Amino acid sequence: MPKLLDKSWVVFESLENPEGNRCVDLFTRPDRTFGFEEFRKDPEDGGVWTSVRHFANQSFASRAEALAAARRVVPWLIASMAPDGQRS
Repeated sequence: MPKLLDKSWVVFESLENPEGNRCVDLFTRPDRTFGFEEFRKDPEDGGVWTSVRHFANQSFASRAEALAAARRVVPWLIASMAPDGQRS
């Protein structure tokens, strides 16, 4: 789990782009809210996942809401997934 995410949060899905150098983690918090964060992985960083835009502070009532928000702000995610939110 990337260091940006609180240790009490549970990542339940990690969606990667086809190249394997970007991902969006969807997670739940102890208060039963949901969130997401976008990361990148570059060779010059030793392959470590690094937060891109710091979305983790946003809170959503459901997985569907968190995923919809991620799809609105992470351009590559739209192309990587089917309309129903499943991986394409």
